[in-house]
Amino acid sequence: LFAARFAGSESTAPATYVFDTPDLVSGLAAAGYRTVCVGGVGFFNKQGALGGVLPGLFQESHWEPEFGVPSPRSFEAQVECAERVVADLPAERRLFLFVNVSALHQPNWFHLPGATREAGDSRATHAAALEYVDRHIGRLFAAASRRRRCFAIVCSDHGTAYGDGGYTGHRLGHEAVWTVPYAHFFLEPPISEEAR
Repeated sequence: LFAARFAGSESTAPATYVFDTPDLVSGLAAAGYRTVCVGGVGFFNKQGALGGVLPGLFQESHWEPEFGVPSPRSFEAQVECAERVVADLPAERRLFLFVNVSALHQPNWFHLPGATREAGDSRATHAAALEYVDRHIGRLFAAASRRRRCFAIVCSDHGTAYGDGGYTGHRLGHEAVWTVPYAHFFLEPPISEEAR
């Protein structure tokens, strides 16, 4: 879908959006987009050198402890931030919004009623975290498409092993970690009462 321009790129197709910058974020900024990220995991927390790299790519970045992995309402807080970003942007300005959903990362045991910190995370708590995200993602989609048609990419940065091959976690080379969900689609703006 996207590619930085360089000589000899064999995988670029006629429909590929090609940009002349080293990364997609700066490529979209150069094309007039407002680039904003709403971070979640530690890679976005700006609390150390590594936590500032990804947010530094964007013109505007947001992170607060309530967005982080230990917060039971992290995604709700992130969606609220995204709603404010969209509401504050002039209607004619295009937006590239990146939301790093932290709720699916470990720990996630607190999303399952009756689960305990001592028992830890499991496939069941992970599923409960996904259900939590599903309950709120409609608000994010509604905000993103409120002003105009929106192209959305929904994917994971990694999977998580829960005993697969004897492994637990995601900092390892295993098919459960490498295999991630991915979808891209358009979100249409709501139809106004006048258009009905």
